[in-house]
Amino acid sequence: MAVYTDITETDLKNFLGQYDVGALTSYKGIAEGVENSNFLLHTTKDPLILTLYEKRVEKSDLPFFLGLMQHLADRGLNCPLPLPRKDGELLGELSGRPAALISFLEGMWLRKPEAKHCREVGAALARMHLAGEGFEIRRPNALSLKGWVTLWQKSADRADEVEPGLQDEIAGELDYLSAHWPNNLPSGVIHADLFQDNVFFLGDELSGLIDFYFACNDMLAYDVSICLNAWCFEKDGAYNVTKGKALLEGYQSVRPLSADELAALPTLARGSALRFFLTRLYDWLTTPEGALVVKKDPLEYLRKLRFHAAVDTVAAYGISGEMA
Repeated sequence: MAVYTDITETDLKNFLGQYDVGALTSYKGIAEGVENSNFLLHTTKDPLILTLYEKRVEKSDLPFFLGLMQHLADRGLNCPLPLPRKDGELLGELSGRPAALISFLEGMWLRKPEAKHCREVGAALARMHLAGEGFEIRRPNALSLKGWVTLWQKSADRADEVEPGLQDEIAGELDYLSAHWPNNLPSGVIHADLFQDNVFFLGDELSGLIDFYFACNDMLAYDVSICLNAWCFEKDGAYNVTKGKALLEGYQSVRPLSADELAALPTLARGSALRFFLTRLYDWLTTPEGALVVKKDPLEYLRKLRFHAAVDTVAAYGISGEMA
């Protein structure tokens, strides 16, 4: 459920009066997503997305998110574009929340992606990384090593409720990653959340990327590892080497990975699996029963973490370390 703040038709019409978008004809809430309240609007001009930014999103981060989408779109990346108000501002307020109007992106996300789709995702991610060059606002990744430690401290005492022995296992993982995390790889703007529901397709053709509200500055190869975890495992937990090979080859067709990036990929994938395990674990332990939020199983990412922990070289992901 992703409508946390209700809006009235009167307030919405007054809000839209600050934009040159035509008159409202209909609107409805969008159920997908977990961070913000989203609505699909139809006007006498174009369909639009209205986003109300909820308490988990810092208002101080909004210039980064909205400015980044503008920057990427200006450089040819297919992504939603924040619309300016008549006074030129990108951000307004509705129902006591910061709010923005975003252009509507045609397409739908895939429930059962194939290797050919993974190749497209890899290439689109690389194009995003290149398009992000020159974006001047910076946003540190709050969900990297230091953030993982903080999250773990909030969940560690109850971790064995989810699986016996989990407390010791995750403490060991944090120790390992703290000692082996790379710090000298190419960095830039990353999406940091490019899951299946954040990539739209029209048929087999990728039509665009959405939801940049975890975007930040970090290692580009770390973003690749997030996609490996999000796109290349099957529902039974098995890694699909064909999908992984396609995703990595698609990425490298646009931006070749360096030898150092390829060598670090198993560690980066191990870290990104831990990152999503920890956020899911925290939500699993703290979300009240009956809340209108679908809790995601943290054990899915624990299985991925264990897979990566057993990987020695990038060859396990389906490619050679000499591709770059």
